[in-house]
Amino acid sequence: QVQLVESGGGLVQPGGSLNVSCTTSMNILNVWRMGWYRQAPGKQRELVGIITSGGTINIADIAKDRFTIARDTAKNTIYLRMNNLKPEDTAVYFCYAFDRGDHWGQGTQVTVSS
Repeated sequence: QVQLVESGGGLVQPGGSLNVSCTTSMNILNVWRMGWYRQAPGKQRELVGIITSGGTINIADIAKDRFTIARDTAKNTIYLRMNNLKPEDTAVYFCYAFDRGDHWGQGTQVTVSS
């Protein structure tokens, strides 16, 4: 059973920074793609960014130049590092992995508000 466990969400003021992490039961070097999606109330889930098993990172336009993805292969953990957060970044952030199928974490709430 593949497990993806997110942590690190919370409340942050506009312009602030926040990091969320995702730890998996898999060896992330063998996982073709991992990354982050988000879903705001009343909206569809959207891609935030992806990191491949080779370490290539692609960030969606909605977060380019503000967010980045990092990983710690020893901990089988990926991170989403968010800077210059805006109220429209408020959403539940989901960790995603593709390994012989789609796998999702339970989500972590990020709220950007003053």
